[in-house]
Amino acid sequence: MSAVSETEDYQALCAYTLSHAYPVFLHQYVVDTYCIQNATAETKGIAMSFALIGLYLAVEKNISGKQVQRFHMQMARVRKPWPRFTPPPAPASITASDVMAVPAGPLRDQMIRSWTQAVWNSCSAEVQAEVRELTQSELGIEA
Repeated sequence: MSAVSETEDYQALCAYTLSHAYPVFLHQYVVDTYCIQNATAETKGIAMSFALIGLYLAVEKNISGKQVQRFHMQMARVRKPWPRFTPPPAPASITASDVMAVPAGPLRDQMIRSWTQAVWNSCSAEVQAEVRELTQSELGIEA
């Protein structure tokens, strides 16, 4: 699969989730998941920090995308240097293209959740621990 088609599938997935009436706001999961799955050593600390916190809250705390978005807005109010994280050592088993291959509706929505879980799981244990600590210090959410 070429990078162009993966990007196109991501864009199509964004259009799908933005037009979705589902109150969980799956779009936030898609944005955060794609960011981490495609992160490099050059990805800005703020992008990685916000996306990783989003994945952590979605996967481990079962927090809705709408609430994750609110936490992102809360964190954005404070200008500060955000930590840089090491991107996942190996790609997750699910991609945006895999999600788009599933028919629209409840099955695709569940696949988005599975993709988010797979990308979070692709992060090292050290990064996950750092994200838990960062979430506690920034948002007061206990690990």
